[in-house]
Amino acid sequence: MDAVRIYGGKCLEGQTTIQGSKNASLPILAATLLINGICEIENCPEISDVYHMLRLLKSLGCEVERKGTLVRVNTEKLSECDMPSDSVGVMRSSIMLLGALLARTGRVCMEYPGGCVIGSRPINLHLQSLRKMGVVIEENETGFCAETSRLRGTVHKLPFVSVGVTENVILAAVLADGETVIKPAAREPEIQALCGFLQRAGAKIDGVGSNCLVIHGVNRLHPVRYRVPADRIVAGTYLSACMCTGGRIFLRDAPAHHMESVLNCAVEMGAAIDYETDGILITGRDHEATCHTLSTGCYPAFPTDMQSPFMVVMALSGQRGCIEETVFENRFRIVPELCKMGADITVHGNTAYIGSSKLHGAIVQAEELRGGAALVVAALAAEGTSIVTNRHYIDRGYEDIVLSLRQLGASIELA
Repeated sequence: MDAVRIYGGKCLEGQTTIQGSKNASLPILAATLLINGICEIENCPEISDVYHMLRLLKSLGCEVERKGTLVRVNTEKLSECDMPSDSVGVMRSSIMLLGALLARTGRVCMEYPGGCVIGSRPINLHLQSLRKMGVVIEENETGFCAETSRLRGTVHKLPFVSVGVTENVILAAVLADGETVIKPAAREPEIQALCGFLQRAGAKIDGVGSNCLVIHGVNRLHPVRYRVPADRIVAGTYLSACMCTGGRIFLRDAPAHHMESVLNCAVEMGAAIDYETDGILITGRDHEATCHTLSTGCYPAFPTDMQSPFMVVMALSGQRGCIEETVFENRFRIVPELCKMGADITVHGNTAYIGSSKLHGAIVQAEELRGGAALVVAALAAEGTSIVTNRHYIDRGYEDIVLSLRQLGASIELA
């Protein structure tokens, strides 16, 4: 049953609690490798990408226990530095283990990582940055081996902002000799969460939340307990579903302070947002849309992960609009599937031109995580019944999208 069936055309009403962040959990779990002892990670989402990461940690000799959203990682018996290809091949974020393992063991062998097909996302910049820190890397057709006697701090002047490279360099730098500078550094809330975890463990990091990070290497880190923040992309997905279907929903624990660009865009496209102490209350269709264009970018700009759901919002706004994608070149793979549902969308280069559309039910196929979630959003607003196949892509980032949407009043089931 790798599909969901959605009976569309129903306004959403209800409330749901936003899960812990996928993009914060994964680097934090990788960071536990830097600590010789037991770390406890709270609010760790029950999603397939996290399960793959925990499998990787176990394969390296770590002891992992999970009770719901609490994960305990004991790295005292870390014994391996070769990562199994079956896990690396399905999860692009496995690359972030590279910096942590080099800092802890001095050696790593792995195949080139996999993941969603949304762009090239080459790892060359990861490897170049680590070479600057004293790592010797030998590559072949399928992967590489990296080795160092001791990591050393250096200045990284990156050619562009990269979340993954920023994470990897941070993980390599916290135990390195001397000072490491990253500029321009990614500013995403998930980077801030990683730094917060490391700082609680004893790391010395300056400039968190800015585009320049300075890491002062320390001799060791100590075990900690840390709570993962809520997932701003999951919150944004359910926000877009409310906008497409109408209705009124409450998203408990939604991290509004890290969703400013999305919430501002939502208001400009017709939603009303009420800010509560424990979440946000959304009225999906409050006024006529005044925003007809958006462009993705690095935080604090509009996130590329929200582009596909908001493409559906724009298609149903009753007006023409366009979306410029500046981060991943293949983010528009969802367009043919939306067109099967009646959407009027054409793509030229890195821009999608969206006409006023009326959606109908169809059988459509998810090809990556956020696009799959956006197809579910479209199906909720479509007239008739839709089936979204390849649900495993959606499961990579959403704990239980069927249950959450049922809590919001949707008619949805496994198929």
